[in-house]
Amino acid sequence: MLNLRNILYPTDFSDLSRCALPYAVRMARQFESQLHCLHVLDETYQYWLGASDNVAPTIVPTDEIRAAAQQHMKEFVDKHLSDDYERVVSKLVVGRPFLEIIRYSRENSIDMIVIATHGHGGLTSVLLGSVTEKVIRKSPCPVLTVRHPEHKFEMP
Repeated sequence: MLNLRNILYPTDFSDLSRCALPYAVRMARQFESQLHCLHVLDETYQYWLGASDNVAPTIVPTDEIRAAAQQHMKEFVDKHLSDDYERVVSKLVVGRPFLEIIRYSRENSIDMIVIATHGHGGLTSVLLGSVTEKVIRKSPCPVLTVRHPEHKFEMP
């Protein structure tokens, strides 16, 4: 018998990642599971903030960024999960997203990961990499991927 005690829903708070949320909540309800909502504050954020040809990258103190992300997580859970499901654990970690998702899965005995895929294809996926793809390859448990409903299939 399939027994899912812990389900992980990683999010970057985007509309695209939110399309996986109903699946995570539904599965958590069906199996009476603990639903873990995880946001990974990408450790490379400091290189993105002010990068241009003439400007040195702006580095905002980590405490400020972490506090803002923690507030965003609280608002996200309050808005999207507090009324839907009461067995929610929310967590914010700093690191490389795919690596922290895998680490969290192992450390918290996650039985299934429910994650959105942004549907990047071709060159974009090669250049940027895909968090979802890496999670699928390295996950210690099954992974359910959810595409945004408006995603259009393009032949490779």
